[in-house]
Order: sequence, then C-alpha cells, then structure tokens
Amino acid sequence: MNSPADTSRVTSAKIVIAGGFGVGKTTLVGSVSEITPLTTEAIMTSASEGVDDNNLVPDKATTTVAMDFGRITIDQDLILYLFGTPGQTRFWFMWDELVRGAIGAIVLVDTRRLADCFSVIDFFEHRKLPYLVAVNCFDGKQLHEIQDIRDALQISQDVPVVYTDARNRESTKQVLIKLVEYVLSMRRTRTVGVH
Repeated sequence: MNSPADTSRVTSAKIVIAGGFGVGKTTLVGSVSEITPLTTEAIMTSASEGVDDNNLVPDKATTTVAMDFGRITIDQDLILYLFGTPGQTRFWFMWDELVRGAIGAIVLVDTRRLADCFSVIDFFEHRKLPYLVAVNCFDGKQLHEIQDIRDALQISQDVPVVYTDARNRESTKQVLIKLVEYVLSMRRTRTVGVH
C-alpha cells in the first residue's frame, strides 16, 4: 500500500495555454495554480502602440513577454504543469520551446476577436498537438453557440469546444480535466487502431 508521501505513482504532464493578445491566459494560469504563478508580465509602453491592438481590452496595462507558469494537482497521482504563452506574434519565436514535451494545449478564445486564434490553431494542428478550444466568457456571457464557434474556426467535430471563465478556479480546472480526458481518449483510439 502506498503512503501519502509515496510519489512513485505520480504522473506529471505539461499543458500549454495559448491564445491571442489579452484573451486571459495569465488570468487562467493564476486562477487555477496551487502555487504562486510565475509570470513575465511587463508594463505596456508607447513602443507597443500600433503593434498591440488593445481596443477591446483598453484597461490592459501589462503583457506577457515570455511565459506564465503554474501547477495544479488534479488528484493524488496527477500533477499538471501549466505554461502560458505570450499572445503577441512578435514573441512567437518562443512557442516551439514552450510546447516541447506538452501532452496538449488549451486555445483560449475571445469570440469578439476570433481571428486572433486562427494562427494559434494552425500552430497546434501543424505540430499534431492535441488541443481544445476554451471560450472565455467575459462577464459570464456566452455570446455564441458552440457549433457556431466551431464552424467559424473551421475545426473538426472531435476537437472539444467548451465555455470557461478564466477568473474562476473551478471553471478552469474543469477545462484542464476535459483536455486530459481528450488526450487520453485520443491515445486509446490510436492504440486500438494499431492492433
């Protein structure tokens, strides 16, 4: 019998949280992390004017310039390490390193700016990294139906699309669980298909 301190059966997995500028990636990591999250937030300066479009997030004063990092224990034998990507395309050169070793990704979406996530989805599809789409419901408003979002993003029916509130720990935890379940089901399907 395993003692509570026995970590020999603990599995850890890396999850990437990606999406457009100001969609809530840092907020999501911070809301669910059981440790104080590491963030690389920098104050936005006049140098970002004309480069970063913050019209829909006018109160945004900082931006992630490298990554966010957090950790959550899902149950006694599964720990997830969360890596939030920078949203601006000028920092995307770091993405290949951030996704190395990840089992899957969450593409966080703001339906007011769906075009911001097309290249993010392409990035994960090109690398064959399983992902789900999490629609960040600002102020609790679900502005569009799941199927409409799926159609607009032109993603297959097997890719999960869920609503979330990046500020709410339980909501973001459920998204992480859904991603892990999706990755496991994909792996089972591949294994069955090999036999």
